[in-house]
Amino acid sequence: MDISVDGIRYHVEVCGEGEETPPLVLLHGFTGDSSTWKPFFETSGQYAMLIAPDIIGHGKTESSEDTERYQIESVAKDLNRILEELAVEQIDLLGYSMGGRLALTFALLFPQRVRKLILESASPGLEKEEDRKLRRMNDAKLAKFIVEDGIKGFVDYWEDIPLFTTMKRLPASVIESIRAQRLNNSVSGLANSLLGMGTGAQPSWWGTPLMELDCEVLLITGSEDHKFCEIAERMLKSLKKGTWIVVENSGHAIHVEESEKFGTIVSDFLSKKR
Repeated sequence: MDISVDGIRYHVEVCGEGEETPPLVLLHGFTGDSSTWKPFFETSGQYAMLIAPDIIGHGKTESSEDTERYQIESVAKDLNRILEELAVEQIDLLGYSMGGRLALTFALLFPQRVRKLILESASPGLEKEEDRKLRRMNDAKLAKFIVEDGIKGFVDYWEDIPLFTTMKRLPASVIESIRAQRLNNSVSGLANSLLGMGTGAQPSWWGTPLMELDCEVLLITGSEDHKFCEIAERMLKSLKKGTWIVVENSGHAIHVEESEKFGTIVSDFLSKKR
């Protein structure tokens, strides 16, 4: 379905209508869209309801030319409006990478809405302003590259960065499907996402924001994604109700590389009573 929020048409996939547990909202990563959560929709019987939006600039959601619409706090407010349109009060929230940063932002801005939070290969941003400034400069260069070389040139580059090395072990059919999905994104959408919602553009949620988070939080990282394992280890020390699980033989995109294990971990966490 499509839901309009302040002039932006969001595409939102919704599955299931149960009310026994809160809906599970799924937030994809950079270059992804709602279709990357297909394994969850195929086993939707174990969840009351699944809600998977295409984040602004991705998939079938409109790509605004206004980079302020991509700021992570603005997008979190858009997500809140989407939930209001769906008449949903409380949710469980799962975010991957960029979607994980958005999920954490949403949980901090709207704590009353989130029962449980799952962050897959995600971070609270960059702690130091000098690091954020450097990241903004690098993301601006990458956005320029997308505009000048187009989606195909960028996807060729993106598939080959070290972060996704382990995904090359996936079956050829899966790799081709992921590539086809990435190629469906727009130049302006991805470029503006980097400029507005990149790690350097968002506030740092390290320190007090993490420590004030009241909901249960599950951190999931792949054993071969050393950078995000280190981030999760640091985050865990600040969380009141945090748990960290490392999935062996997996890299950054655990829900793709080890989808069955990932699904079991998520189901167990959501079904666990306090």
